[in-house]
Amino acid sequence: MNLRGIVSVSGKPGLYKVIGQNKSGFVLESLDEQKLKLVVNLSTSKMASLEDITIFGEDDDLKLIEIFERIKESSSVPDAKADGKSLRSFFREVAPGHDEEKVYASDIKKIVNWFNILKELPLFAEEAPASAAPQD
Repeated sequence: MNLRGIVSVSGKPGLYKVIGQNKSGFVLESLDEQKLKLVVNLSTSKMASLEDITIFGEDDDLKLIEIFERIKESSSVPDAKADGKSLRSFFREVAPGHDEEKVYASDIKKIVNWFNILKELPLFAEEAPASAAPQD
C-alpha cells in the first residue's frame, strides 16, 4: 500500500493528494470524484501525512498503514456510519492492542471512512516506495 503524498487537512473532510508546492504552502487535489484543488497555507492549517499517522496503543503506537492492511484482509468492513459498539468491535479485530480510552468512536469512523476512500484507488495495491538509504 502506497500512501506517500496522501494527506488529511484539519477542518476539511476527506483525503487529498499533494500535487505541488508554492511559497505559501501546498497544492492539494481531493481524492473524490470532484478532484477539487486547493492551496493549504501551513501557517493557518494542519496537514498530516497518512504515512506518518499512528494510533494510540496500550504498549506501542500502531501505524495506520498496518491497520489499513488488516482492514483490507477483513471479510466485512462496517459502514462508517454504523453504531459505536459495532465499530469498536471491528476495530478490536483489526487493531488489537489499541488504547480504548484514547481512541474514540469518531477516530474509528474517520479511519473506516478513509479506508473506503482509498480502497478504490490504484495506490492501494501499489507497494510503498523504499525510503532512500543514506549515501556514504
